[in-house]
Amino acid sequence: MAEDRMKLTDHLADLRKRIIYTLVVFMILLFAGLAVVSKLYNFFVRPLSQAGYRLIVTSPGEVITVYLSMAGVVAVGLTLPFALYQLWRFISPGLRPVERRYTLQLLPFVLIMFVIGVCFAWFIIFPTILHFLLEIANQRFQVLYRAGAYFSFMTSICLPFGFIFELPIVVVFLTRLGIITPTWMRKMRRYAYLICVLLGVFISPPELISHLSVVLPMIALYEISIVLSAMALRRRDRIRQQTQ
Repeated sequence: MAEDRMKLTDHLADLRKRIIYTLVVFMILLFAGLAVVSKLYNFFVRPLSQAGYRLIVTSPGEVITVYLSMAGVVAVGLTLPFALYQLWRFISPGLRPVERRYTLQLLPFVLIMFVIGVCFAWFIIFPTILHFLLEIANQRFQVLYRAGAYFSFMTSICLPFGFIFELPIVVVFLTRLGIITPTWMRKMRRYAYLICVLLGVFISPPELISHLSVVLPMIALYEISIVLSAMALRRRDRIRQQTQ
């Protein structure tokens, strides 16, 4: 019992160390983002400024909130690779050699897919949704956009897609560990499609084109995940046959 407590204490101490390292890197990148916040602002408001709009603030404190949110989004994205590495360092002692090798191989792809997901949302999904909302608003209202509301809306669309695009990586990892199979994923296809539709309808404006622009990429990701799961299963079986 005492030995178990010692192990638990050591794990908690290691976890705290990893978290502190990650927070330090995040804070450094946050201050770096604040140093170039004017350039970040011009980049993030480009879709709105191209449509002829300017953001407004309703209080002096909102300016600080907006600057921190912009720098924070950039800091989170840049901290992600370091955070993933620290997570791997924390969990790797408890993994088997094959699991440790799998996780290390997939770490770069986790970052790549996150970046692809955010870029896909920024260049395709977000402009489509923003344009639709601007068209609707201009029909009946004088449009004035608060800076805080704009950046909150932007992050609520772009960041989730970064995590949604992690689905193929998670599927490959779980397939290699023998937790899921492509057959199981095919059986769950109807439920997965339903979740994609509900999620797409929830985060997109009430218009068919906007719904399809969100739902179809998620469905495509699920189908790609099935293909990758089948490939990972065949590779796992082939490695097992070679080692027998």
